[in-house]
Amino acid sequence: MLNKVFLIGNLGADPETRYTQDGTCVCNIRLATTERFKNRNGEQQERTEWHRVVLWGRLGEIAGQYLRKGSRVFIEGRIETRKWQDREGNDRYTTEIRASEMKMLGGTAGGAREPGSTPSEGLPSHGGGQEPDPFAGSPDFPDMPADDDIPF
Repeated sequence: MLNKVFLIGNLGADPETRYTQDGTCVCNIRLATTERFKNRNGEQQERTEWHRVVLWGRLGEIAGQYLRKGSRVFIEGRIETRKWQDREGNDRYTTEIRASEMKMLGGTAGGAREPGSTPSEGLPSHGGGQEPDPFAGSPDFPDMPADDDIPF
């Protein structure tokens, strides 16, 4: 079975970093991805999805140190659902992305960098592997036709 997620988006808040009892870093980020499309009337629309992303160990330390609200980032990981109990003892479930790779893409949603930040060019991607960026050199594809234009 395959459980793989690739996301490029912007942080909606500063990272929340904490440490487990054995000293392992856990960093949580909220990542917004925005889809742009045309509706049936040809009007441009946007839909934003919010993702909970968890980064463990050194990856979490790097995220906590360098990422800020608005930072653009590439995340590779897998979807996990975990069970926990609230203060009243009720079972709760949370679905989140457990990151295995992260690449800081530089800048913010508007394209400007945070004060004091440096561009990410030349920075290594962070994670387990040294795979090339899967989106590098991807061609621009034309917009998909509206549902009305599909011939079946």
